[in-house]
Amino acid sequence: MSTAKEEVRKLLEQLPDDASFEDIQYHIYVQEKIEHGLRDVKEGRVLSQDEVEQRMTKWLGR
Repeated sequence: MSTAKEEVRKLLEQLPDDASFEDIQYHIYVQEKIEHGLRDVKEGRVLSQDEVEQRMTKWLGR
């Protein structure tokens, strides 16, 4: 398993040389959110389609 520092290095290598700090921050943010989601799936913290639809109905007041 790679360290966070190694993952950021890999990410930086993939970005164009003219990437801004904002671009870099965005890509790090997205990568972290993806990894968080994958951990959730691995640990069973997921919702079924029906559960999502029920929650959306409550949020949207339908």
